[in-house]
Amino acid sequence: MPAQVIKIIGARQHNLKNLSVEIPREKLVVITGLSGSGKSSLAFDTLYAEGQRRYVESLSAYARQFLDKMEKPDVDFIEGLSPAIAIEQRSAGANPRSTIATTTEIYDYLRVLFSAVGQPHDPATGKTLVRQTPQQIVDQVLAYPAETKIVVLAPIVENERGEFRDVIEKLRREGFVRARIDGEIIELGRPEPIRLKKTELHTIEAVVDRLIIRDGVRVRLADSVDTALKWGGNRVVVLRQQPIIVGQARRLPAVESASDALALQSEWELQRYSTDYGNADSGFTLGELTPKHFSFNSHLGACPACHGLGTQLVVDPELMISEPEKSIAEGVITPWRRGPKRMQAYYKKLQGALVKHFRIDEEAPFAELPENFKSALYFGTGETPIEMKFGSNGEKIARPFEGLVPQMQRLYDETESEFTRNRIRSFMTREPCKVCRGARLRPEILAVTISAVIPRKNASPARTDGSRGSELKRPAPGSLSPSRTGVSVRDDQLRELNIHQFTELTVDEAGQFISQIGLSAQQRQIASEVVREIESRLQFLLEVGLGYLTLDRESGTLSGGEAQRIRLATQIGSGLAGVLYVLDEPSIGLHQRDNIRLLGTLNRLRDLGNSVIVVEHDEETIRAADHIIDLGPGAGPRGGEIVAQGKLDEILSAKNSVTADYLSGRARIAVPRQRVAPRSINHQPLIVPKRSEGGSTINPLPEGWLTIIGASENNLKNVNASFPLGCFICVTGVSGSGKSTLVDDILRRALFRHFYNAKEKPGAFRGLHGVDQIDKAIVIDQSAIGRTPRSNPITYSGAFTPIRELFAQLPSARVRGYDAGRFSFNVKGGRCENCEGGGLIKIEMHFLPDVYVECEVCHGRRYNRETLEITYKGKNIADVLDLTVDEAARFFRNVPSVSDKLNAMLDVGLGYLRLGQAATTLSGGEAQRVKLATELAKKATGRTFYILDEPTSGLHFADIENLLRVLMKLRDAGNTLVVIEHNLEVIKCADWLIDLGPEGGERGGKIIGAGPPGKIAETAGSYTGQFLRSLLQ
Repeated sequence: MPAQVIKIIGARQHNLKNLSVEIPREKLVVITGLSGSGKSSLAFDTLYAEGQRRYVESLSAYARQFLDKMEKPDVDFIEGLSPAIAIEQRSAGANPRSTIATTTEIYDYLRVLFSAVGQPHDPATGKTLVRQTPQQIVDQVLAYPAETKIVVLAPIVENERGEFRDVIEKLRREGFVRARIDGEIIELGRPEPIRLKKTELHTIEAVVDRLIIRDGVRVRLADSVDTALKWGGNRVVVLRQQPIIVGQARRLPAVESASDALALQSEWELQRYSTDYGNADSGFTLGELTPKHFSFNSHLGACPACHGLGTQLVVDPELMISEPEKSIAEGVITPWRRGPKRMQAYYKKLQGALVKHFRIDEEAPFAELPENFKSALYFGTGETPIEMKFGSNGEKIARPFEGLVPQMQRLYDETESEFTRNRIRSFMTREPCKVCRGARLRPEILAVTISAVIPRKNASPARTDGSRGSELKRPAPGSLSPSRTGVSVRDDQLRELNIHQFTELTVDEAGQFISQIGLSAQQRQIASEVVREIESRLQFLLEVGLGYLTLDRESGTLSGGEAQRIRLATQIGSGLAGVLYVLDEPSIGLHQRDNIRLLGTLNRLRDLGNSVIVVEHDEETIRAADHIIDLGPGAGPRGGEIVAQGKLDEILSAKNSVTADYLSGRARIAVPRQRVAPRSINHQPLIVPKRSEGGSTINPLPEGWLTIIGASENNLKNVNASFPLGCFICVTGVSGSGKSTLVDDILRRALFRHFYNAKEKPGAFRGLHGVDQIDKAIVIDQSAIGRTPRSNPITYSGAFTPIRELFAQLPSARVRGYDAGRFSFNVKGGRCENCEGGGLIKIEMHFLPDVYVECEVCHGRRYNRETLEITYKGKNIADVLDLTVDEAARFFRNVPSVSDKLNAMLDVGLGYLRLGQAATTLSGGEAQRVKLATELAKKATGRTFYILDEPTSGLHFADIENLLRVLMKLRDAGNTLVVIEHNLEVIKCADWLIDLGPEGGERGGKIIGAGPPGKIAETAGSYTGQFLRSLLQ
């Protein structure tokens, strides 16, 4: 009988203090506690690491070299472990080919479905393609009227240039007597050679047979059709004789040679047949479809222009003008300031010629120059010549100017220099491919559809921009739109979607469509299993609260919480039992309304017979757990102990548990007594300002607001969003309601373009007003503060520079001539050269985990012996790096340039971090708080615009209280904070809320309400308001 508990004895990983605990198996167990108390050390670095390590060690040495290798945790004994799977809170990779559909394997099943039962169409006309068996072709030909004369042809060459001597000679050698060349039937054995013009288009068809439809010809016709299909690449052409109507003259498609003439008193009708999918009218054929044809990673299906990426690098005119407020004379055209002196001299003459031709003031700011000049500068002068002077004698040359954009694009395509390519790339952005328009696939593949009958109540609403939820309309010839065609919703609507259009649907919409897919009995027999797999995966995504995401969403754009829940849905779909699942805050990014679905998913995973261990701070998840382990009592060195464990009732009665204090109501985050009101609360801007004919502004936007006008990216419904400056603002709403689109895709990118000339293009919006009232925009996210172990909190905060300068000013250092660089572990001189200042040496063990051993020269101290002889208050530079922030703040309390930065880190609850702790070991929440502390320590201008995305990730109730104090300090200095947040404790403390919804996806994208929390709590239709109401009472 398997053990009923996972027994851990003597866990000492990181800050765990010889911890021993028994964790019940096949239960939902929540590990909680203050940030830095040791939760991840217990769950991931001990339980998961040992479970994974034991499983990997059970495999052969050959197999182990291909798998991730886990270090053995510092623990005396663990029993009752199962194979472990970690589902961490981290963003997916940035591979542009990775989407939700590919990650969940839904796209793989879609490729099978479309190749098996998809209906192909002619990409030029939209006409349905049909294919026939040889028997069906014979039956159709025999259905012609009796005594009809026919000619069976095998198409060899179709509309191609060339002389084709080898083709004609091969037909002659293979025994063909005649061929139809460019509409004329010619004897192949005639004495004079057949000459075709190399530069003209030609069509060559081999004459396989000539016969008359009558009884007894079936066998002969079947043989002839088989031969024609073999030589014609599964295609056959039949010329059918028809009587001429008296008085009507029409051009014959073929004229027999005189030696064996057919009756000239008749005309011939051409009929095309194919065992491949084909259009008899146009001659278009499509070969056998396989799943590879629907893959944008295969040459068979990928768009040849963008190679399946859906985007192309194109020159962006705005990136070539770095500072529009500067003039041309000041060098505002960035590409013309670079390159060899000879080229710069040429560009200067060209610039002068353009200025003279358009008669502009080269001293005027570029932003004020006429649009015709800007257009000519960017895209060229067309046929209009520009006169330039060259040489010492001033020789004049007049020729059209190519334009910056075509010039840069041409150079990028033609150059073989990687240096030049990288330089031009700085002026380029990614835009949808002009050929496939972002659909990634070839036109003929995008013309393959499946259909479903959608009842009106399930049909997606029509969109004016023709985006998601579309039906394939029959286009005019040559105009097939591969995606985002229009839709007209009506009762029981038949909708046809290609594979790209299907992935444009949200998970919710895709589930509705696939459940109504129209299949014949034969098709259902072929595809029923595939459809079932797609339906189940879509259902799992719905259960974890991701119904608002579109299947074509790139994995790299997902938040850590969304990526984690996708992996969670995939694991549920696997149906594994007896596994140890370790999850890191799965509730991150979920609105309170969606939490109940997530809890149902976790319980379902448990009910399959798995042990589910969750590191979590969400109150609802903690209360729903079967077993709770509370770590503490503090963080870092003051944590690593079990403060309380057991069922919820046992936790609530614990006396030394901070978690219990908040859960029981003994401690709570207070609602602010006073909020900062907008400067012009009665004049909140709601409409775009209009201008009168005289140029004066009507309805001016008031001071104190930053306003986005007409935001319509993704699912936003042309919203106007106003942010009161100098306030703490929360942007709220259910998952997928458009918060990140509004704040990150539009607001943040627009501000970064304005202040830093960033390459990223903002999403669709009409205007941004009030940006002149702020100095800069800063994003404080959860990305790592460094990519290598050499980066650490003290170097990022800037406090290490004054510390090094302090050591350099010590008498013992000055006597030896040491400067501040001597005390850097990244520079030769003071560091240990054996480990190059790392303190550890990496040893590769191939199929075993890489081993990091302490440097035998410096013993992990990073510096050489001479440097370590310099001490301040009895501590050398290595001792200082080993201090915690708390200890260092007391140690340097008399050095303001250091203590100010360290005290800011204390304010955000990072007193437990060691100054030299590698940045790679910090959680996302810790990295974000290091950035916050760095901003807090700077001298405030009072005009900074801060953007934060879910700063409460990884934070305990008590840590959230500390975070709020820091945010209020930044606000009280006159700065503006915009926070995307779901945590109600933060939301209730905001000065101003902008609530989006009412639902996610296409049913969201509207502003439900804007104002103080009390106003949102009373707003009808606001889910945020519903949950907020009880907290404000």
